[in-house]
Amino acid sequence: MKFIDEAIISIKAGDGGNGVVSFRREKYIPKGGPDGGDGGNGGSIVLQATTNLNTLIDFRVNNQFRAVYGQSGKSKNRSGLSGEDLIIFVPCGTKVSNLETGEEIGDLLNQDDQCLVANGGYGGKGNARFKSSRNRAPRQSTDGSSGEKRKLLLELNLLADVGLLGYPNAGKSTFIRCISAAKPKVADYPFTTLSPNLGLVRVDYENSFVVADVPGIIKGASEGTGLGLEFLKHLSRTSILLHIVDLFEPQEVSRVCESIRALVLELEKFDSGLYQKERWLVFNKTDLLEDPQSKITQIIENLAWEGPVFAISAVTSNGTADLSDQIMIRLNELYESEDSN
Repeated sequence: MKFIDEAIISIKAGDGGNGVVSFRREKYIPKGGPDGGDGGNGGSIVLQATTNLNTLIDFRVNNQFRAVYGQSGKSKNRSGLSGEDLIIFVPCGTKVSNLETGEEIGDLLNQDDQCLVANGGYGGKGNARFKSSRNRAPRQSTDGSSGEKRKLLLELNLLADVGLLGYPNAGKSTFIRCISAAKPKVADYPFTTLSPNLGLVRVDYENSFVVADVPGIIKGASEGTGLGLEFLKHLSRTSILLHIVDLFEPQEVSRVCESIRALVLELEKFDSGLYQKERWLVFNKTDLLEDPQSKITQIIENLAWEGPVFAISAVTSNGTADLSDQIMIRLNELYESEDSN
């Protein structure tokens, strides 16, 4: 299935039904009064999150939605039926905005989260409502109001605890295959990953986290080079970023450091929030070097790096279990800190 993370939909809530003018006409009752009923309310439109969807692709075809109108009132003081609310299901992690104003309407993170996006119109009043001591036979009623109409921008940001950063062929997809049950495509050419992948990492019976792999970014991505940065927004909800570095890349240490800095610069250009997230350096492909630690030490010194550093081989799984354990420990610390605040 093609991964679609943005969609534009048009919605129209139901109009309210009109009130009616009616008078009581019954045998043996010579002076029947007004008995026109009110119109029913129009149906509203609600977005609801569900785990049964993981893409917005359905909205590329079906993008027009209308709620049911309220029925007009009837005689004998009978109100018209109200229109049923229309519920539109979207994937968890969908942000909803008004396309015309840019206003954020809601952010549906969890299963069954709901967001009212368009109110139905109110039903009009029948002539029975206008009866008074001075106006015994009113011939006036009101029409129902119109339901709200707008265009919405739906943006899907994946829900993950950990995000993977790195250049193409750094081994991100191999890493996520190693630590989770996800099976992204792996090949020996750039941009093998064309859409985001999610993997559930189960550390033990009670602890697990979700990791997100996005297509690799390269220097100049903010200007549209390569696949650009369109998928980096899927890392916006993560707590930790793992910067995967290809240790086997046949370049001098200074060139490797320059590449690392260039990727971080692209990250900063895209979103300062992502740039400020906690980031760990993870050196991959250690199995292909005789003395990987020597090269790692030189890179760390050149970068003046003070954050966490890990050396792994995603192909042989060497070091991946310890990395997963440390991620889980850190995530639990962050979540406990959030709960205390």
